[in-house]
Amino acid sequence: MKVLVGMSGGIDSSVAAYLLKQMGHEVVGVTMTIWNGKADLPAPKKSNSCFAPEKTEDIKKTKIICDKIGIEHQVLDLSDLYERVVLKDFQDEYLNGRTPNPCVWCNAKIKFGAMVDYAREKGIQFDKFATGHYARIVEKDGRYGIKRAVDLKKDQSYFLYRLSQEQLASTLFPLGEMVKEDVRKIDVEQGFHDVYQEESQDFYGGDYTDLLDVTNKRGNIVDSKGTVLGQHEGIWHYTIGQRKGLGIAAERPLYVLSLRPQTNEVVVGFEEDTFQRSVTANTVVWGSVDHLEGTQQVQAKIRSTGYPSEAVAHQGEDGSITAVFSLDIKAATTGQSLVLYAGDTILCGGIIEEAI
Repeated sequence: MKVLVGMSGGIDSSVAAYLLKQMGHEVVGVTMTIWNGKADLPAPKKSNSCFAPEKTEDIKKTKIICDKIGIEHQVLDLSDLYERVVLKDFQDEYLNGRTPNPCVWCNAKIKFGAMVDYAREKGIQFDKFATGHYARIVEKDGRYGIKRAVDLKKDQSYFLYRLSQEQLASTLFPLGEMVKEDVRKIDVEQGFHDVYQEESQDFYGGDYTDLLDVTNKRGNIVDSKGTVLGQHEGIWHYTIGQRKGLGIAAERPLYVLSLRPQTNEVVVGFEEDTFQRSVTANTVVWGSVDHLEGTQQVQAKIRSTGYPSEAVAHQGEDGSITAVFSLDIKAATTGQSLVLYAGDTILCGGIIEEAI
């Protein structure tokens, strides 16, 4: 079988390509470039972020690794598409008082979508696409689902929930059954990286506001009753649940509760005001099932960090999904994703629209 492997030059994708080669597959490594070269964007402080300039050295290193493995390496420029799809969504969401997760969109639309399509357009022939993500794919009765990785500390299933059935059917995750320590050991033994190689990588290593291309817009910081407590320079400088950097003296620490783009207000309150029980999401992508039957006991995540929490979920008539949690959750954020699991397998997920 011929397998195309998405390679960033990091430990995980390098070992994934190596393992597939050892299994006897014909492997081709592919690296995408996404920095659009805009002169007005400052280079981020952390050069190992996904969206950053000066990737020439990384590409060279990836080529060297591919040579060691004994596989072909290709580079695909997807910077224009990345700007239109991922950065445009990122900008729109932030300016509308929401907090997006660009990695979720990049995986579904770019890495597992446009890059795979573009590779075929460029004449690269392959049967499957693989990455170094820590997740597993399961199949039952012709339907595919994403399952959490064996190494739960490294599990990346949350970031992958928007992959379509077609994408999952043609995807491999060679590291899903492995733990990070064993992956690192293989990497060092093969001489791909040194023992102290840094982990990769965040979306952007600089200030996210660099990417919004807006000037500051002064507005009020208010409490839930509308009392003005201070001022801000733009709602996009804040995220739900944020505590530090508010610049307001209070009897107890204040947290950002909501952002109001219509009135240009940042609403703050005390910690107990940040807790919610019910979260609703739309633009749902179905995983191991194509709908929810009645009310279902699930485990749910509202952010990439942490472990799933117990909840009861149901599907609305409009196709949305709602999870009511057994215990209070903190700072569910519009624009982020609600992902529902049955055990370790993703049922579905969507973009958070409301939290109560």
